[in-house]
Amino acid sequence: MVVQEVADPEPGADQVLVEVHHAGVAFPDALQTRGLYQYRPDPPFTPGSEVAGVVRSAPDGSDLAPGTRVAAFPGLGGFAELVACAPEAVFALPDEVSTEVGAALPMNYLTVEFALSQRGRLESGETVLVHGAAGGIGTATIQLAKALGARVVAVTSTEDKAEVALDAGADEAVLADGFKDAVLERTDGRGVDMVVDPVGGDRFTDSLRSLAPEGRLLVIGFTGGEIPTVKVNRLLLNNIAVVGVGWGAFALGRPGFAQSQWERLVPHLRSGQLAPPIGAVHPLDDVAEAVASLEERRATGKVLVDLTV
Repeated sequence: MVVQEVADPEPGADQVLVEVHHAGVAFPDALQTRGLYQYRPDPPFTPGSEVAGVVRSAPDGSDLAPGTRVAAFPGLGGFAELVACAPEAVFALPDEVSTEVGAALPMNYLTVEFALSQRGRLESGETVLVHGAAGGIGTATIQLAKALGARVVAVTSTEDKAEVALDAGADEAVLADGFKDAVLERTDGRGVDMVVDPVGGDRFTDSLRSLAPEGRLLVIGFTGGEIPTVKVNRLLLNNIAVVGVGWGAFALGRPGFAQSQWERLVPHLRSGQLAPPIGAVHPLDDVAEAVASLEERRATGKVLVDLTV
């Protein structure tokens, strides 16, 4: 990845032009740079799928006006000073939320809201196990699950990452090595109602074994690198389910859906229940290192790129 000057985007009549102050870094950015993501733009291209800043211009009749502080999900092009976005992917920020925090919201928190509420049907009082709990998806899951009334058990690879998960609001944390036995012990042998897994890899089978009867395992991604397989007879034993979570494909084909999600998140943003921990903020010149820190699983919390310095 290299930083260079490009032409300013020319927004269409139905697009919002956003002056980017901060951009969020997400694992799909790393995959796209290697041609490993389901959406493969031809190089050269500008990565970056989530931003926050201020509106430079908006379509006639829009609720957004120049100067409005927003978060946005452009899908591509966010690691730049200006980006053009569809109006349904632009979200006005509450006064309580900075643009730094705003850039940490669209990808992770909209994905997690879709996962917990729509795909997982989380109910208050249930117990949720979160893999990769110190990362962006992990900390977002912890915070939203707690806001929805769940008990949260975090799984991390190190003690330092466990502290990040606990600071994000997890009720307790266990290490990935031997997590199944630790979880069963902490739930008196019952198991958990839901597992949220953005990691995949060799822990998948033990995640299934950690589920209580009628539990759900939500598959969000594969940051561990390996896409696991499952012997479906395991699903019969306790009437458990494996549920796919593909927020982008679902939301972007349904106008208004992401906006309705944002409306459900705003009260929790105002109250401070959703406050993404910022792990690192890089200048644009250091964007390659920012992306590499996610690919190499060195990052904790949310990694951002600052376009104002």
